[in-house]
Amino acid sequence: MQLLTALLLPTYPDPPGPKVAANAVAVANQLGATLDATVINVDIPDVSNALSSLLLDLPAKIREANAASRNRGKAFLDAIAAEAARCNLALTSQALKAQPAFIGETAAREGRYFDLCMVSWAHNVQSIRAIAEEVVFNSGRPTLVLPGDEDVGALDHVVIAWDGSRVAARAVADARPFLERASTISIVTVTDEKVLPHEDAGDRLADGLAARGLPAKVEQILAGDNEIGAALEDHALRINGKLLVMGGWGHSRIRDFVLGGATDGILSDLRLPVLMSH
Repeated sequence: MQLLTALLLPTYPDPPGPKVAANAVAVANQLGATLDATVINVDIPDVSNALSSLLLDLPAKIREANAASRNRGKAFLDAIAAEAARCNLALTSQALKAQPAFIGETAAREGRYFDLCMVSWAHNVQSIRAIAEEVVFNSGRPTLVLPGDEDVGALDHVVIAWDGSRVAARAVADARPFLERASTISIVTVTDEKVLPHEDAGDRLADGLAARGLPAKVEQILAGDNEIGAALEDHALRINGKLLVMGGWGHSRIRDFVLGGATDGILSDLRLPVLMSH
């Protein structure tokens, strides 16, 4: 069955990183998947009155913001089309629009029609992180969060953050297309962050993967004084991991996310591609 991937790109208020088009095409190519590129442009309604129009020229500012968003969207779709053509990748594309408060919701809703969502990440850009969180928690699909400023390369060493939880199990299942193509699989458990369900939780996962023809090595680490997300990323990079797989912990309270420590840490300082499932 053909794997369907989607790149979800908001164009307002901040554009995603410059590498997102090339990275998304590279990932879809590695998976032998098709790619749908969806830009979500802003549609700010004109709610100005006579006074605001006179003093602030609000209608013109709204038109400028909407036009800038559409122009960014067109530029992204052109860049992705050129990259997909260069790599001979099957590509579809579309441009949607949404009011500012509903851009993330629109992205998450669109992602439900695909097997894998991809979103960009940029350091210290809260609007882009918010979109990533919305897709992770509300699309119902595994979401690959891509660094926006560097090439991802071959995702041939997959590092699984394993604590025996439901969301971690879901993430491992969702990562199967990556695991089947990996040359190295590492299972990492953090032993001083919380009580694990079994002392041999990592070994049990490794046995299950081996039974599926996916040999993996097991490692235990200590977070120590570090945040657990930072400890996981540090270790993944130290062992030359190319993709971190983990469950996304979090709850939504009227659209305000309360994130688990590992999830918050990863999304605060992403340094390698991370596949999250919720």
